[in-house]
Amino acid sequence: MTTTIDHVAQERLQKIADSYVSREYGIPGLVFCVVDSAGNQLSHCASGRQGHDLDCLMDENTRFWFASCTKMITAIAAMQLVEANEIRLDDGDQLEQILWELQDRKVLVEDAKGQLSLVDKRTKITLRMLLSHTAGFGYSFSNSKLKKWSEPRGILEVSSDEHDIFEQPLVNQPGTMWEYGTNMDWVGRLIERITSMSLGEYMKKHIFDQIGVSSLTFFPSSDTLAYLHERMPSGQIKIRDCGHLLRRAIQHRQGVHEPDLTFLQAGGHGLFGTPSDYCQIISILLNKGVHAPTGTRILQEGTVQQMLENQIPEHRDFARDLSRPCKPSLVNYQAETYAQPREEAQGWGMSFFKLLHSSKTGRRAGTVWWSGLANLIWWADIDSGIGGILASQILPFGDDLVFSCYEELETALYNSIEQAL
Repeated sequence: MTTTIDHVAQERLQKIADSYVSREYGIPGLVFCVVDSAGNQLSHCASGRQGHDLDCLMDENTRFWFASCTKMITAIAAMQLVEANEIRLDDGDQLEQILWELQDRKVLVEDAKGQLSLVDKRTKITLRMLLSHTAGFGYSFSNSKLKKWSEPRGILEVSSDEHDIFEQPLVNQPGTMWEYGTNMDWVGRLIERITSMSLGEYMKKHIFDQIGVSSLTFFPSSDTLAYLHERMPSGQIKIRDCGHLLRRAIQHRQGVHEPDLTFLQAGGHGLFGTPSDYCQIISILLNKGVHAPTGTRILQEGTVQQMLENQIPEHRDFARDLSRPCKPSLVNYQAETYAQPREEAQGWGMSFFKLLHSSKTGRRAGTVWWSGLANLIWWADIDSGIGGILASQILPFGDDLVFSCYEELETALYNSIEQAL
């Protein structure tokens, strides 16, 4: 399939992006970036402003908080260590020797009267469990018993404080079910323990510098950083009154705070950067582990294939009929993570959702994708050789306008490629 997008298609994509920004209560600003397996940037649409009612326009240099889009990069880093025989995917003894805190980690249970208690876990946790979100960890914004446990302690997983992540109990017995949670933050800590480097230092040396990207960091400059917004129940948009969720990371860069021992470079949600640089990471998945523009191999082809395989075939409906979120200020209710016919099974790779069937927007079977709390969505269509990201900065997650915009942009993109054949 050709990966050429002509100027007419480019203009169409830009008009779609602009239409979602210009409407009443529209998206304050967004960037849509598309890449192919050769690392060529096929499209870059920037629309709106870095902050609602501010003068600074969105452009190719605007930095975004990637939130859970961080997870895919952390998984790549972890699999580099698997290749180097520093860690094994299925060795619970080895993993719990390195992450010794997990040895006695308890499982939170709730009885019929709503009383919470902690019980012993029955199985050791493995790296594969962490990468596939079956280790038993949850998020307090989506698990009601964890919310009940965490509230008296003032815990918020996206605070940049390691205690808010690493003091939480499990919410399921390891290996028994899929549940979205803090697993990749533990993977980040694993990388730090194995390498004696911070997660950011490791990623910079072994991934970012290798492919020539410079914006991806856990400590962003505020100069070109998009503001974090919130959509009110009325639909109105404003910059968050209480500032950025990860303001400690921004303050560290500004020198407001000295680095402290509890600051977490979070492998599950902590990276910032430009969508263009993020797309260069996507191109590595598309190109079987090689960054084509530099010729640098980041992962072996077999490792990438392993990451793309469905890790949870026994849980074919894991992202359907979801419970209502516990913190509506952070997450909107979505009954299904990705809308598709009920008879179609769902899949999960190593840190990302896997489509086992083609989608209505044009994605082919085998496409992997995920999203970020501030309403960002990335995808890598391995078969078509294209991928990309739509980046915005709005809470709560699941913003109807952002997801409608993404669907329309993606559909128009695939239509333009098919017409070019």
